[in-house]
Amino acid sequence: MIASTFGGVHNFFHSSAWYVIRNLAILLVVVFWVATIYWVHKDAKRRISDQLLVWLSTLVGVIPFLGPLIYMLFRPPEYLEDVHERQLEIRAMEERLGGGDNRCPVCRAHVDEDFLVCPVCTTRLRQACTGCGKPLEQAWQVCPFCETPIVTEPGTIALEPKKPATRRPPRPRAPRAPSS
Repeated sequence: MIASTFGGVHNFFHSSAWYVIRNLAILLVVVFWVATIYWVHKDAKRRISDQLLVWLSTLVGVIPFLGPLIYMLFRPPEYLEDVHERQLEIRAMEERLGGGDNRCPVCRAHVDEDFLVCPVCTTRLRQACTGCGKPLEQAWQVCPFCETPIVTEPGTIALEPKKPATRRPPRPRAPRAPSS
């Protein structure tokens, strides 16, 4: 009875069904191993900027089944895209908080630091130097570009905003009497 039990097991392991199952299992393991190597390489490219380190990580990933685990323990926590996006957001916040956001005092349109007049509402933003024509700040006493003294008319502020011009509708004229 024991011989017949082991004979059946022996016959199964020498049958073509066993060879097919074994070969499929080996193929599945090899495909999974190659897939983990590919995954390590793709993930390393998204997380590491240095190509030498990307290929070194891929070589670690070649170690069957242990390599990808080692890579997962020591890989950078963030994707390069996320780091770049975070840096852009921080730079944008610094510009907003740091006064890099110049706006017209009347219409709140964006204006550059070297604008003399707001291009939207024509409000005078800065005075121009009489010597070189560069824009001047309100507190300056001399032009830092050409050393021309800043002269303001008495009783006026150099950077007083001009009100936007409003057009009055034309008045209807009374018809003239014919002259003789």
